[in-house]
Amino acid sequence: MEDEVANFEMGDEECNAGEGLAPQDLATLKIEELTPLTHEVISRQATINIGTIGHVAHGKSTVVKAISSVKTVKFKNEMVNNITIKLGYANAKIFQVEDTPRPQCYVPGPSSAPDNMVDEASGKKMNLVRHVSFVDCPGHDILMATMLNGAAIMDAALLLIAGNEPCPQPQTSEHLAAVEIMKLTNIIILQNKIDLVKESVALAQYEDIKRFVKGGVADGAPIIPISAQLKYNIDVVCEYIVKRIPVPRRNFIDPPRLIVVRSFDVNKPGEAIEKLKGGVAGGTILKGVLKKGQEIEVRPGLRTKNADGSFNCVPIRSQVLTLFAESNPLEYAVPGGLIGVGTRIDPALAGADRLVGQVLGTPKHLPDIYQELEIHYFLLRTLLGVAAKSGDGGGKVSKLQKDEIIMMNIGSLSTGGRIVAVKGEYAKLVLTIPVCTDVGEKLALSRRVDRHWRLIGWGQIRRGVPVTVREH
Repeated sequence: MEDEVANFEMGDEECNAGEGLAPQDLATLKIEELTPLTHEVISRQATINIGTIGHVAHGKSTVVKAISSVKTVKFKNEMVNNITIKLGYANAKIFQVEDTPRPQCYVPGPSSAPDNMVDEASGKKMNLVRHVSFVDCPGHDILMATMLNGAAIMDAALLLIAGNEPCPQPQTSEHLAAVEIMKLTNIIILQNKIDLVKESVALAQYEDIKRFVKGGVADGAPIIPISAQLKYNIDVVCEYIVKRIPVPRRNFIDPPRLIVVRSFDVNKPGEAIEKLKGGVAGGTILKGVLKKGQEIEVRPGLRTKNADGSFNCVPIRSQVLTLFAESNPLEYAVPGGLIGVGTRIDPALAGADRLVGQVLGTPKHLPDIYQELEIHYFLLRTLLGVAAKSGDGGGKVSKLQKDEIIMMNIGSLSTGGRIVAVKGEYAKLVLTIPVCTDVGEKLALSRRVDRHWRLIGWGQIRRGVPVTVREH
């Protein structure tokens, strides 16, 4: 069994989960009328994904806990080392208290909080204005691939910068470059640990932060001084999330497609056969509406390697048995937010994140599966996230070479690729494992530097050679 089902909780539907929330009814569902702020939707699930990015130990998980009351550091080795290793997830509702001055009127609450909340201090009614999902990324340099997988599903980002350390730190630069590659423009900068420094130091660092982001994707982004540990200025952060992060435009009409970022076997050791539950896929829906009882397909599915290095793929067919957003049961799920999908898939195929990087959706409506790709790529001028040695600025990024092995992040998949041809800004690669993706999809490129994978650039898929697919 997994150490923890990382907030894609698949609780018993007979429990009290969902009490005080707006009802959902598939019989009366009108998909064409749904929006990311439809009350029946945001009452139960988050519709905006916000990443927390920045250097290790700058307070990313702490700020998520301050807003959502959820601890994203869940696994034993994460707790021992006090760092995030896997992607952490936590949902939070943001309420606005009626007839209350800003920013005190913005109050965060857990995802399961009922809709008819009343402010304890004033007795005034609280209106639900947003339901957001935090993607808590690891800040450690050797976990950059995990951070890139998280960046693939973000609508906005909170950039954490510790007030008691010089700015920028190595992964501050690298994470910022990663979200720039993903064309993420909605960024809020949080100057954390403000309680540990004098006012003059905080003001000096504020100017350093402005210089650091000047000319980049975060130029002009608001900089909010906070103490995540003491929950100082958290109401201001909530206000900025509501006012500065636009509601994403979503496609509800097309057949549903979910990108898998975690997967689990939720059965306890020694569970009786008749009580076994199918595998759980956790991820975010990119488009469409996923409904309970719906037939689904997971691609690439089962991959078998042939003697010549090519792959055969057998997509996995199954059915949606349950849908959950944290502990909130759903009848249907929409784009945005992190969703747990309970299926009939053999739990052995889903355990230990075995489905990560796969795509779940309606049969016959998913993209092709590729092992060979041709990409149009762009390289960074210098390596980011590497402490400069003898004033070299971290090192220049050299051109891609034939037969070089690089790492690519395509959606939520991290895979190796061998370069078989390079011509100008174009390269042809053979992937270590096949990927289900669209032509035109963006990808991040990393190279092995000092035994760690380092972000070196990005690219776009121009074409590919589809893999042979064996249907059931």
